[in-house]
Amino acid sequence: MSASWVDQPTAVREGEGLDTGRLADYLSERLACFDDPIKIKQFPRGHSNLTYLLCVGERELVLRRPPFGAERIKTGHDMGREYRILSRLSGVYPQAPRPYTYCEDETVLGAPFYVMERIEGVILRGAAPPGLELSPALMRSLSENCVDNLVDIHEIDYQAAGLGDLGHPEGYVRRQIEGWTRRYHNARTDDVPEIERAAAWLADHMPPETGAALIHNDYKYDNLVLAPDDLSRIVGVLDWEMSTIGDPLMDLGTTLGYWVEANDPPELQSLALNLTTLPGNLTRRELIQRYAERSGRDLSNVLFYYVYALFKIAVIVQQIYARYKAGLTEDERFAMMGYVVRMLGRAAALAVEKGQM
Repeated sequence: MSASWVDQPTAVREGEGLDTGRLADYLSERLACFDDPIKIKQFPRGHSNLTYLLCVGERELVLRRPPFGAERIKTGHDMGREYRILSRLSGVYPQAPRPYTYCEDETVLGAPFYVMERIEGVILRGAAPPGLELSPALMRSLSENCVDNLVDIHEIDYQAAGLGDLGHPEGYVRRQIEGWTRRYHNARTDDVPEIERAAAWLADHMPPETGAALIHNDYKYDNLVLAPDDLSRIVGVLDWEMSTIGDPLMDLGTTLGYWVEANDPPELQSLALNLTTLPGNLTRRELIQRYAERSGRDLSNVLFYYVYALFKIAVIVQQIYARYKAGLTEDERFAMMGYVVRMLGRAAALAVEKGQM
């Protein structure tokens, strides 16, 4: 397989540079092999916490920090929490990257950050790397493994892993609906009636809790690292910033929200959320069936979890768009985020109207 298909960083975006001197001084006191200068690049994807590649001689490390302009949003960009999760999780779940050090001293880089290992591999984003053939057989196998790996995460003994204090599972569903509704209103910039109706529908249709598990809360193809020699094999799972202890079907719902199908409305497909529209992928119905068979969980209320996911994703996008509108980020990728919020709102309204995904 071509090395060009392995996920690679690019030049650091304007306005998102790091103080190399301060960073080198800090890391040289805590990690070995820092005799060589640090070269910094940035992974260009992702819309939340910023991710950089640190090259020190032959060694490669990954640094995560909050986006500029969002340092005070502690709940959404808590580097210390993310570091603690990985510190405990990496010992029981091999696909979690190992963290090396956490810095809460904001005089170093202007915000807390942590450094972890780099898991090198292929990441499938909105478009396949040029020249990479993703056959129906490969996508079938990958999509099945994707579901199975989510079940594996939900079956982790989080108490034994020391993650029992990560969240409060009782009342999780209600807190999520109320919390994401509140976040939407706090970040609201435009009138999007479909989003308001989705929030009201969710509040009126909350199912009972289905149990407690470690949940990732952002589980989708572009957070999976795939083995370069076998793209159906998952060697890493990234972006644990929103993980907690909660209802696993809410986590499944988030995955379904990103799982756009080839027969979905063109405007939803145009968002290019993931490569789930390619031939061979499980459909959402097949995904649900496989998850139910592997986990033994009742998915009779799956429409609720799907609408919740579309609503939650829309709120996350709205929060990013609000930062852009306020001039807190210069990343021009965010200029069209208002359109994305409206598209997701229409998809949620359509699902409710049809009574199915």
